[in-house]
Amino acid sequence: MGDAYTPGLTVTRRTTVRKTRRLPMPGTVLRAVGDQVRSTDVVARTELPGKVHLVNLATALGALPDELDDKLVVRPGGAVTKGAPLATTRSFFGLFRTTVPSPITGTLESVSAVTGQAVLREPPVPVEVRAYVDGVVVEVVASEGVVVETVAALVQGIFGLAGEVHAPLVMVATAPEQPLEADDLTSAHAGKIVIGGARVSLAAMRKAMDLGVAAIVSGGFAYQDVRELLGYDVGVAVTGTEHLATTLVVTEGFGDIAMAKATFALLRGFDGRTASVCGATQIRAGVIRPEVVVPLGDDAATTDEVAPPAGLSVGAPVRCIRAPYFGKLGTISALPSALHTLPSETRVRVVEVALADGTTALVPRANVEVIER
Repeated sequence: MGDAYTPGLTVTRRTTVRKTRRLPMPGTVLRAVGDQVRSTDVVARTELPGKVHLVNLATALGALPDELDDKLVVRPGGAVTKGAPLATTRSFFGLFRTTVPSPITGTLESVSAVTGQAVLREPPVPVEVRAYVDGVVVEVVASEGVVVETVAALVQGIFGLAGEVHAPLVMVATAPEQPLEADDLTSAHAGKIVIGGARVSLAAMRKAMDLGVAAIVSGGFAYQDVRELLGYDVGVAVTGTEHLATTLVVTEGFGDIAMAKATFALLRGFDGRTASVCGATQIRAGVIRPEVVVPLGDDAATTDEVAPPAGLSVGAPVRCIRAPYFGKLGTISALPSALHTLPSETRVRVVEVALADGTTALVPRANVEVIER
């Protein structure tokens, strides 16, 4: 029988993390192989072309396109200022003047002698890519970026919102079953990564954004609160670009779900340490998990290497990722080889899971993921 591949969430005290930091278009790479970098260091830079604006000078001046050249106040290639004259003309024996102001600040790229259109472009938009994690550059992608490697503790979540932040971890919950409420947050948590226990409420998330909390990491979040928070549905989850003041990482699932004890204990062990957090999530092909990365620095030499996960095997800890057991944790108690018929009459291979509440369930193998620790 062939092996089944089941994606898993990594929760580990020590692993090697490699991050590719790539520009959206060719630019300048600022670091070389072997360079030590901090999470906030800029490793590559480029400029996106500014937005283009069109102005029909021939129509605005009442002139023919091939008559525009001597009416230009600014020559093609020159700088323009919003509201300043772009072209001007006189009419009726010089008694009347018509002036066309520039609609933007930027550059006059060209004026067509065929159409009479002036092409103006706003200033370029600088784009910088930062290292994201403390580590060392192990590879340079020419004109695009670098690969940064670090030895770190890594916690991957199941869903997240908003982008990358770097800040100290602070434990707020005292137990993995403790919900994170608005009253638990104070101004002392501004600029910190707050670790909750179970579900974080919508009120707590909103208060965190008001206070300037860098990120919240908690066990659960209500699915309906995602729409309340964003104002729209995320659909097939591809997140990470939301304009939220606080990044969210959910480690277990939607609803009142306690954070896994091992995850909570791992994060508690790094209370006060600076971490890198990203809420980007992509469930479909090219899976991206929200994550908490805590570079070990000098502690890497004294932290034991974690053995690679064994995959689907009896005794392996798993998380159910689809209804009716979504978010439930357990361990594999059996791997039946015979196909099982689902209520939909589909015949699939299943796994028997001993759930944390003491019950057992037969779950399609595609509906569980191994928790790598």
